[in-house]
Amino acid sequence: MKTRESGMPDEEIWKSFFDPKFILRELGLDRSCRSVVDFGCGYGLFTLPAAQLTQGTVYALDIDPMMIEACKAKVEERGMRNVVCQQRDFVKQRTGLPTDSVDFVMLFNILHAEDPIGLLRESYRILAPRGKVGVIHWNYDPSTPRGIRPRPEQCQAWIQSAGFELVRKLVELPPYHYGIVGQKSESMPHK
Repeated sequence: MKTRESGMPDEEIWKSFFDPKFILRELGLDRSCRSVVDFGCGYGLFTLPAAQLTQGTVYALDIDPMMIEACKAKVEERGMRNVVCQQRDFVKQRTGLPTDSVDFVMLFNILHAEDPIGLLRESYRILAPRGKVGVIHWNYDPSTPRGIRPRPEQCQAWIQSAGFELVRKLVELPPYHYGIVGQKSESMPHK
């Protein structure tokens, strides 16, 4: 199932919208994360820096086979051994990863999908206790260059309804994005 979007732009244009290492650090991805999942990895813009920042495996998932091939090519070109690229419809099939098995989930510009709470619940399921979900989205402002724009309050409500505690309610990621970080509790049952 493809998510509702306006199409992926050319890679050079796409790269111009982000500072991936800054965004990942602001959202709390660091060497303490043993495993990471990138939902909708696209060209690998965040996957590759995540693989450099973590000591474990980064699972790069995307429904589009062309995006998976683009990400795989970059991984192979750089000789990275800690990235697993997998074509997968994670909206319908979920991630295929075990419960409580990852430390950080990246949901970047994807909560405009048909089932944002479902994506967040799958994130919750696969995250280990105290694991974090990092969300970024386009600012809710018509001057941003593109994107379907859920408001920060909508994303916060979705994150909380999936069972997460908001640990960073709003992270400014200039010039075009905002971020939110949710954390799975140690004792909360799976939703």
